[in-house]
Amino acid sequence: MTRFLDYVKKNYEPGVIDYPSLYGWSIRHPESFWPAVWEFCGIRASRLWDSVLEDGDKMPGTRWFTGSMLNFAENLLRRRDDKQALVFWGEDKKKTTLSYAELWDRVAGLAYAMRDSGVTIGDRVAAFMPNMPETVIAMLATTSIGAIWSSCSPDFGINGVLDRFGQIKPKILFTADGYFYKGKAIDSLRRLEGILGELPDLQRVIVVPYVERNPDISAIEKSVLYADFARRDNLLEIDFEQCPFDHPIYILYSSGTTGKPKCIVHGAGGTLIQHLKELVLHTDLKPDDRVFYFTTCGWMMWNWLVSSLAVGATVLLYDGSPFDPSPAVLLDFAEQERITVFGTSAKYLSTIEKAQIKPRKTHALANLRAILSTGSPLSPESYDYVYRDIKADIQLSSISGGTDLISCFALGNPILPVFRGELQCRGLGMAVEVFDERGKPVRGVKGELVCTAPFPSMPVFFWEDPEGKKYRAAYFETHPDVWVHGDYAELTEHEGMIIYGRSDTVLNPGGVRIGTAEIYRQVEKLPEVLESIAVDQEWKNDKRIILFVKLRENIILGDELITKIKSTIRENTTPRHVPAKVIQVYDIPCTLNSKIVEIAVRNVIHGRHIDNVEALSNLEALEFFRDLPELKSN
Repeated sequence: MTRFLDYVKKNYEPGVIDYPSLYGWSIRHPESFWPAVWEFCGIRASRLWDSVLEDGDKMPGTRWFTGSMLNFAENLLRRRDDKQALVFWGEDKKKTTLSYAELWDRVAGLAYAMRDSGVTIGDRVAAFMPNMPETVIAMLATTSIGAIWSSCSPDFGINGVLDRFGQIKPKILFTADGYFYKGKAIDSLRRLEGILGELPDLQRVIVVPYVERNPDISAIEKSVLYADFARRDNLLEIDFEQCPFDHPIYILYSSGTTGKPKCIVHGAGGTLIQHLKELVLHTDLKPDDRVFYFTTCGWMMWNWLVSSLAVGATVLLYDGSPFDPSPAVLLDFAEQERITVFGTSAKYLSTIEKAQIKPRKTHALANLRAILSTGSPLSPESYDYVYRDIKADIQLSSISGGTDLISCFALGNPILPVFRGELQCRGLGMAVEVFDERGKPVRGVKGELVCTAPFPSMPVFFWEDPEGKKYRAAYFETHPDVWVHGDYAELTEHEGMIIYGRSDTVLNPGGVRIGTAEIYRQVEKLPEVLESIAVDQEWKNDKRIILFVKLRENIILGDELITKIKSTIRENTTPRHVPAKVIQVYDIPCTLNSKIVEIAVRNVIHGRHIDNVEALSNLEALEFFRDLPELKSN
């Protein structure tokens, strides 16, 4: 970040002297800022741009770097040497490493085979895969051809897969024979039989052996084993298809907890330049780093992580439960593989704290210099835990963005201080504001997180949305030409940010807006409470807050604990935050990416239909909330 600041000062704007002035310049002069990122990060292109910005006053509708031609995979495969590119651990103790030279050879062989099978520019290639090296190889081979990659986690059910891949009509599907989770081998091929009949455009199914060395694929139509499909010649070259900056490379999906998932299409150049900005500048990633993020292939953090190859760093992949065979398995991974940048979720950090794990005493983490957290707001108490019990001299970066932008609006910064409970800064080039209910920008006040100017990693379009109606409805209906992200947030006096939860789950008792994270922070610091979820219930022409709590084993919710929970909330927030009811549940429903689903719970307690339950990892937990007698009385 410091080198980039000096670079901008020397080549663009002498008045840039610190991060606030750099951020301000990046917002005021996007036509200079984004080329500076391109040059500083060394993006490879066969043709440079004619114009950086066209229709910059339109959102959506802006076009970036028109005339440029590049290939996404070529930028991730800059190296071809013996340095480690990928290190993989599976829950079953399988370990694989690939050098950059080996990665190149694997991608080249697979790309040749895919071209021979008729895959060409614009075709869709889908993956129903664990987070393993073959998934990365297949993505790179796909994008080297100019085809479009889309993946989802193998723990999706049949309907969840079809709700996604059924819309995009893939030509090729990659799948493993199964995966491991919580000590069990789980078969994927049986579900695949129910999926294939609903994907009539599919021409080839490529099966990667993982659970078994030689899986029986005779019942899978159009199938071939990975080793029989990919060419294994060494020293093959890769024909990197040169495409426009906004050429589609990824199709990602909205969570689908409120309806059929939206198919969000992201472009090659926008994804690349945004990821490099965040990795090189905001994460300080360098070629000698070893970077890890706990993620599945159905979460945008997988795409973000894999872009670290463009920096020349070593990418660490883990597939399986983060708590099996022990709650410390990812810490073992970090120690043994000398991880320098460790990415995880807020839920993971709070869970290992509840388990009283103190890595500072149990693990040698001398190489670790940054912890990244996303998925939900990181509580101030988790900041305390990290610095007290994990490592004192570390950069803790809570980051926030989403699938919609395949990147972040607010994130870390290695040259700024970390303030307890705050995301360090708004991302360079991202005109992020917080609007009040009148649509006016505010500081120190909770409101709607928005972005008031276009940025390169905005979706290129939504699939099967030719007139852009779904796209505009998703972000631009509230304020024309302003991206409304759906987070309830606050800009702080430090120019940092606090996220209080999703704005569509904000509680509204008596007309007062309350972010759910404000309640969770207080409740989940109690030793008896493992997790919680709060929703508002329509009650007597108003709304009242209902709090559901998952407690430690063998603890029963009684009057004494209810009083303790309510008094803790009241003493640390306001009387408005105190729930009308506190109810014990055995589990909290969440998505496959471990995000709790307040909207689904709210719909269930009001007897409303729930769409796309395949997005949930524990559907049975949701059923508990239906027709609760406690919700029918004062």
